Amino acid sequence: MKKTLVLFIFPLLFSCYDQERNCKDFKTGKFQFTQEIDGKKLVSTFERNDSIQIETFNGKTDTATVRWVNDCEFVLEKLHPKNMQEKKAISMKILTTNKKGYIFEYSFVGDAKKQKGTVTKTD
Repeated sequence: MKKTLVLFIFPLLFSCYDQERNCKDFKTGKFQFTQEIDGKKLVSTFERNDSIQIETFNGKTDTATVRWVNDCEFVLEKLHPKNMQEKKAISMKILTTNKKGYIFEYSFVGDAKKQKGTVTKTD
């Protein structure tokens, strides 16, 4: 009886932690990314199709290519970088999704330091 109870309860405990990952829902569309830096709330908006992302931040617009590695991971590379820092590609990985948006982690390609962010789909 104990073994049966353990076999029944054990999977239930871990199934509660299954996180939704419907990444295909976020390959295209209009989005908003909000982050706080030095106590200031900064908002970036962007529109993405399958291969291009156009982002506006602080009144400036940049365009980047989007190369999908799989359904939940992609690499961004600016089309017109202005310096060496902007030439570095950014690796993006969608960790979880919900109906309104997704949580992701990102870093420069090859960099071990990763940061997290939240994106909301606006269309």
